[in-house]
Amino acid sequence: MNLSSWIMGARPRTLTLSAAPVAVGTAVAWAMERKVLWMAVSAAFVASVCIQIGTNLHNDAVDSVRGGDGPERLGPPRVTASGLLSAQEVKLGALVCFGIAALLGLYLIVIGGWPILLLGLLSILSGWAYTGGPLPIAYTPLGEAFVMAFFGLGAVCGTYWLCTAELDSAPIITGIAIGSLTSAVLLVNNHRDAKTDARAGRKTLAILAGPAATSWIFAGLMLLPFALLMPLRDALSAGHVWPSLLALPLALLVIYRFAHEPRGPVFNQILVQTVQVQFLFAVFLCLGLIL
Repeated sequence: MNLSSWIMGARPRTLTLSAAPVAVGTAVAWAMERKVLWMAVSAAFVASVCIQIGTNLHNDAVDSVRGGDGPERLGPPRVTASGLLSAQEVKLGALVCFGIAALLGLYLIVIGGWPILLLGLLSILSGWAYTGGPLPIAYTPLGEAFVMAFFGLGAVCGTYWLCTAELDSAPIITGIAIGSLTSAVLLVNNHRDAKTDARAGRKTLAILAGPAATSWIFAGLMLLPFALLMPLRDALSAGHVWPSLLALPLALLVIYRFAHEPRGPVFNQILVQTVQVQFLFAVFLCLGLIL
């Protein structure tokens, strides 16, 4: 087994996108109710990461078959298009990841009841539908909304529900904040690949909005979490949100680079920096809420 190829297909540098909302949901539950179910949180953490890896692998295989990862691709090489793994192998790997998430979900359903069942089913289905089915989400302008829903609101609120068996405005606000940054990561990817995506038949938000409007949308997604810190503070019963502002300088730098750098391979660096903003925002927020 070519382990390095599987690691490459999992896209490890982006996996904090699914880990961060679970951590933040846990921190919000501690700040609000002083309740954390560590077994449930750990299972949710692994399940969330597995869903992201499964989505990444399925996207890798299907995009190669559809011609979306051709030789003109500007982003990092993909394992299927590079011939390192076959599409069938990568699809099987995605199925294994979704299966692990589903098995962990059975335990989480016992803890959280039907809301967790519904969230888990929708998450796995959406992970497959992102590039699968007759109308893949990745080929529409809804990709960023999908990310906001499942890697922001769903993950944060679902984790909070597991710990407290209730929902509050604080996890909703936090879910929007984390989801906004995760959506910005996808927007970087889609903006970078707009030309090749258009030739492959995609109609992403970046393609429909055009470069200028996409820059403004990106800036809005990056700054929204910081604008939400005040209402989040008002919604919390304890903890501090201001440590998250330590991520603002990097966010401003990334916004500037997005607007001024020529679209091309340099956006691979901008994508990594956008992931780092989400990670730092989440880490500093967790520290403020817990300590």
